[in-house]
Amino acid sequence: MGINIKKDKQIWKFCFYGFFKNLKFFEPYLIVYLLSMGLNYIDIGGLIALKEIIIYIFEIPSGVIADIYGKKKELVMCFIFYIISFILFFFGKGIFIISIGMIFYGLGEAFRSGTHKAMILEYLDVKGWTKHKSLVYGRTRSFSLLGSAISALLSIVFILNMPSMKWIFLLSIVPYVLDMILIISYPRELDRHGKCEFNIIFLIKESIVKLRYSLCHKEIRQVIVGSSIYTGVMDVIKDYIQPILKAMILLTFVGNSESEGDIYLKISLGLIYFVFNIFSSVGSRNAYRLNKFLKSENLLNIYFVVTAIVFLILSFGIKLNSYTLIILCYFVIFILKNTRKPFMLDVLGELVEKDSRASVLSVNSQLKSLVVIVLAPVMGFIAEYLQIEVLFIVCALMMMLCIRVKTYKNIFSRKEMDKDV
Repeated sequence: MGINIKKDKQIWKFCFYGFFKNLKFFEPYLIVYLLSMGLNYIDIGGLIALKEIIIYIFEIPSGVIADIYGKKKELVMCFIFYIISFILFFFGKGIFIISIGMIFYGLGEAFRSGTHKAMILEYLDVKGWTKHKSLVYGRTRSFSLLGSAISALLSIVFILNMPSMKWIFLLSIVPYVLDMILIISYPRELDRHGKCEFNIIFLIKESIVKLRYSLCHKEIRQVIVGSSIYTGVMDVIKDYIQPILKAMILLTFVGNSESEGDIYLKISLGLIYFVFNIFSSVGSRNAYRLNKFLKSENLLNIYFVVTAIVFLILSFGIKLNSYTLIILCYFVIFILKNTRKPFMLDVLGELVEKDSRASVLSVNSQLKSLVVIVLAPVMGFIAEYLQIEVLFIVCALMMMLCIRVKTYKNIFSRKEMDKDV
């Protein structure tokens, strides 16, 4: 009987999980919202670092909890943390409450990251579809990005008709409740059933074992360190388009009413995020086709080179105040960020033992958090006291330093996918 991945019921559930998860109506306006509260780039960098510190602390223990006590249970818990954070963002009027909201958001991220990917890999093992990892994850990732695109479009309607910008945090609770219900409907075999008592000593020991396993295995270490730096840098700078566009739009509306410029900014940001995510969704869905020409491990290295070039062009565009060039570069950045993940998952899926996947993916996320903890305040300082274009030159240099000088053998790989997928 032919493989029919695209019609599989559980694969569709994986897809809709990502769709609902990415209905973050606040995303196109988060930095602009924080700036409107009187915070500066250093404050914002500190908030991002705080979130990542929480992720760093809880990342590996959360992966061990998922592997031992149950992935479904952990994912339900993560959505509870997210919902608490949205409520705090809604009521927060100063940096203290916002900081507590960031702590709960970080807990949600720590308990989510790696766990769902491990469930996907486990399901593919059960079905005998292991060799289609990049195709399946690319497909589920495309639905996540479609959710981001729809979210950006809806956010325009919401933000123009709500009493204030903070209401979009409350609206974001609705899809997260739906996602929690969807997780509960997952089959029991994707959850781990064993002893459910909480043993903190055992948890710490297992966390250390998983960390040593991830970092002592040379090939795994190379993949997760490279991925952590790449994702960390991209996560910090991806939303800097908001203040860049705000400055350019307000400059354009000099002489006009401030409210007119504010409305134009909200519409522009929503539409830009919509277009970026729609194309990122298409790119993620079709990224696996590159495996017909290049191996996943080689594609990961190529992404560093291309991203560094784009950062340099973006810095040049900001210096010239070129609205078109800035939008184009950020468009490419979003595509690169969201099409690289299927290849990373493909490589780790081959290297990591089945029972350690959630933990190793959590180590990857933890190292990414460490990168963000260090870089977010530094990048906030550069943006606040130097120039934003300098920030992107620094990012380009970091990408270049991460490229491993290595001669690859058999770099071209004709990995034909089954035609009946």
